[in-house]
Amino acid sequence: MIDIVMPCNNEEEFIVIAEKLGYNAICFLYDTRGYQTKQKKFEAKKIKLYTGILADSRSINKLRNKSKNKKVFVAVRSSNNDREIMEKSKADMVFSFEESPKKDFIHQRASGLNHILCKLAKENNITIGFSLSSILNSKNKQVVLGRIMQNIKLCRKFRVKTAIASFAQKPFEMRGAHDLRSLFEILGSKNPAFLKESDII
Repeated sequence: MIDIVMPCNNEEEFIVIAEKLGYNAICFLYDTRGYQTKQKKFEAKKIKLYTGILADSRSINKLRNKSKNKKVFVAVRSSNNDREIMEKSKADMVFSFEESPKKDFIHQRASGLNHILCKLAKENNITIGFSLSSILNSKNKQVVLGRIMQNIKLCRKFRVKTAIASFAQKPFEMRGAHDLRSLFEILGSKNPAFLKESDII
């Protein structure tokens, strides 16, 4: 059970909370600059620590060219360039599709994910990430929850690899693994899974 978080000079606090919540490991996501300059050796007694890059559509091409000979976990927040990123198989994970600014349609939600993106994710072994932070920090939680439910159905239909995580920016936004799994089971996921060690290294 690996939670994914986005620290801002509060890594030690995240480690303490993750240990209390019973996680096996935690993955710190940094932007491209932060990944190279902020990788410090933090101490953790009970859990493993990993690092990854939070890339965007502009930086991801340069990033992949520089890291051809090194395994680097790359996560991208959903944007208008999701199809391009998935077609070129640049990311390991794309997450938070539900935060799309588009308004929902009458008979369908503008959930950011569709059958084309699902097929690309499946073909290129890209994980679709579901974020607790998207729910906690949303002003329209009912809209985000509905979109997550729709996206879970799409991922199940096309057998896309998925992962759940808090994607917390503050330690108190984290939740226990059991609570996170229970929430996404209610939202329609049959077997909510966390990121695996093999996905990172």
